[in-house]
Amino acid sequence: MSVSKSFHLVLLTVFALIAIAGLFVEKKQLHQFGEQQLAQYQQSSQLKTMDAANGKAFYRQLAAKYDLQFFQYIHTDDNELSYTHGSLDKQDNAITSWLNIDLDDTRTYPGGRLQVRLDTSQLIDAALNDFTSWLLALIAAYVILAIIFSLMMRKQAVSIGYAASYIQNLSEHKFAALEQSKLSGQFKPLAQALDNSRAQLAQTTANYEKELVALNKEAYQDPITGLGTRQKFTEHLDTITNGKNSRIGILALVKATELGSINQSQGRSAGDSYLAKIAEIISNCAVKYEHAQCYRISTGDFAVIISDITIKDSQQFLAAIKTHFNEYQQTINADSIGHTGLVPYQQGTEAVPLLTLADAAVSIAQTLGPNSFHVQEKLNGDELYGDTRWQEAIEDLIQRRALKFYVQPISPCRSEVQVYKELLARFYNSEGKFLPTATVIAMAERHGKSVELDKLIILSTIRMLLEDPSIEGAFGINISSASAMQPSFVAWLKDVLGRQRHIAARLVFEVNEAGLQTNFKAAHSLVHEIHSVGSRVSVEHFGMGLTSFKFFKQVRPDFVKLDRSYAESIDVDTNNRFFVKMMIDIARRLAIRVIACGVERQEEKLALERLLVDGLQGYYIAQPQAFRNKGGETASN
Repeated sequence: MSVSKSFHLVLLTVFALIAIAGLFVEKKQLHQFGEQQLAQYQQSSQLKTMDAANGKAFYRQLAAKYDLQFFQYIHTDDNELSYTHGSLDKQDNAITSWLNIDLDDTRTYPGGRLQVRLDTSQLIDAALNDFTSWLLALIAAYVILAIIFSLMMRKQAVSIGYAASYIQNLSEHKFAALEQSKLSGQFKPLAQALDNSRAQLAQTTANYEKELVALNKEAYQDPITGLGTRQKFTEHLDTITNGKNSRIGILALVKATELGSINQSQGRSAGDSYLAKIAEIISNCAVKYEHAQCYRISTGDFAVIISDITIKDSQQFLAAIKTHFNEYQQTINADSIGHTGLVPYQQGTEAVPLLTLADAAVSIAQTLGPNSFHVQEKLNGDELYGDTRWQEAIEDLIQRRALKFYVQPISPCRSEVQVYKELLARFYNSEGKFLPTATVIAMAERHGKSVELDKLIILSTIRMLLEDPSIEGAFGINISSASAMQPSFVAWLKDVLGRQRHIAARLVFEVNEAGLQTNFKAAHSLVHEIHSVGSRVSVEHFGMGLTSFKFFKQVRPDFVKLDRSYAESIDVDTNNRFFVKMMIDIARRLAIRVIACGVERQEEKLALERLLVDGLQGYYIAQPQAFRNKGGETASN
């Protein structure tokens, strides 16, 4: 809305309020005059001396002195002496009805009863005349002010039009047209400001260009780590691949191998802190090299490009990263921090083979143990070298049964609830160094070794429980969805458990919900066969699929482990509480236990207990620890 319309609207509102206020004042005065008139009537001595025997005569005596709207005298004994004149109703317009006041008086005489209402029409007419005069004065004042304001606005519009033209000329750098400013009066400061703007235009343009460079840098900066983004990395890589001189350097890829595990067990906030710390370590190690550039190129992958450095000189860089990773690992109780692969380059090297070789170098580094690095010097074209190394490493650890168990308990929320401890398998290479668990499982699935890996874990668990009777309680074992959906694996599992039923009764097999949803028929078969030998089934990461509730009806597992996203901030997230309560209600009717995972704070624990979950798991409850029997020995193969 324009200033002119706004002003008129405000002015009309103010005058309307003043008019209404005047009307209220007139009504108040009218009431005062009416009360005075009624008081005079009631105090009149004539009322006491008048003959009240005849109603009509009584009316004539009163009407001669007072204006009466209504008169009624009712004789006690003789109805012929009663008399009524006028009416209590009065037909008026809206304003007079609102102003109207009733001046009534009722009294009793020896011979009858008198009721009178005094006429107020003259008082109301006087009040209306006063209000009309007041309203006309207000209208006249409004018209005068509106005319004055319109003239002022017209003059201001001319000045604003000139100022707009002035600014347009300034934007077009027509400085000659600005030298003769016609702005004056209240617009003189604006004229001075525009003149100053012309003088500062060149400086402002230069500053803008600097700010544009800074904004461009910020747009290409990763918000979590502060490093350059993948786009900046790609631009830098293009300068290498398109160069024609003989400049050399190295490309290092760093994989944050524990990101998925930390996000799952501790939450995304902890994952972001983990990535930020890795970025800090990489940056601090690279800062001593003049031509080093660091980037975050994907969720858990970093890249470092250092120009004018040889492979030999880069060994110190790699060793420094490994040292800092080892130190950081001790503070967060993780299997590793990251793995580094390094390759040399020369200007003109093609990007795809260079990145492929660097990725292979990282894959090889992952097979060498926690925080290891590997340098791949030659571009030999063997693009599957990293995968081949992983295939060999997985086959080797399966053959050697190279795994150790960690355990993370589930805390029951009530004494009558029986839960279990979750076994977590950790794999190590021939040198006894732990390999990144998530990568081992992913590579096993890629190379078709997931079934063999799951069989190794299951047989190792059964062997451990058979060989050590001192181990008590039930244990959960994770099996991959790829294995769980294979009828041959399920048949093998049933056969193994059928021969060890007393052990089978202590085992709970955990399977990811997403994998089971791909084939409900196979999922139902898995649960049925496992139940037939006395074992139980737990569905982990429950609640993330669109068909989650079908499990309650069709699959009927023994436990469901809610995805950790439901526990996160459940003490303040009403949506999470609603869904968790709904899942608990449905599960309880079918005798399915509900376990909340990812509990990291006391507030989350208390909120989940109030929702009546059956068990709790998370870092606030207990962290994974190396599995030891009562004799203190570590469980391993």
